[in-house]
Amino acid sequence: PQRMVALVAALGALALSLALDHWAWRSLSVAGIYDKDWGRMLRVMGSLVFWLPLTLAVWLERRAREPQSAGHAWLLLAAPTLGGGVGELLKMLFRRERPGPHDGEWVFRAFTDRPFDTKDLGLPSSHVVVAFAGAAVLARMFPRAAPVVYLLAAGCGLSRVLARAHFVSDSVTGALAGWAVGAVLWKWTEAKRQTG
Repeated sequence: PQRMVALVAALGALALSLALDHWAWRSLSVAGIYDKDWGRMLRVMGSLVFWLPLTLAVWLERRAREPQSAGHAWLLLAAPTLGGGVGELLKMLFRRERPGPHDGEWVFRAFTDRPFDTKDLGLPSSHVVVAFAGAAVLARMFPRAAPVVYLLAAGCGLSRVLARAHFVSDSVTGALAGWAVGAVLWKWTEAKRQTG
């Protein structure tokens, strides 16, 4: 039942985001969002530039206090890296272009047109996939920090919409994909650790 509720919630969020795409493109923007400190902070959540030093910091702390779990820290880099790859593969599959060049309209690139080039493809937002893949692992490592971590990852997604770089559904799809990557990688690692 819990998985069914999660699936229904995910599909509901996706449907709502698709319904909001055109309105959000016309109504929501913050000029120069990435010129502001808070905007840069939110965007960098979707970059390995953020996750690499955080991974190293957590690894150093865990190695000193809990050497047996220090290896878990590297999931903070593995999940966002894998998430970024999944995001690029999904872009090649969905093939929806970014909203800017088409004045906020949905335009899909033909499979015969640059089949392996993700430039100007926007579904899902790779930044958001990376942010949520890392957040899913970090929230499992430090459960009390989960609300803050997920709020920052959601802020990354919102910043991509406010920058007019992505549709709302690009960010929501990225969040769902990233969370799934982080959750599956964590579960797989935990199962492997328990079986020894």
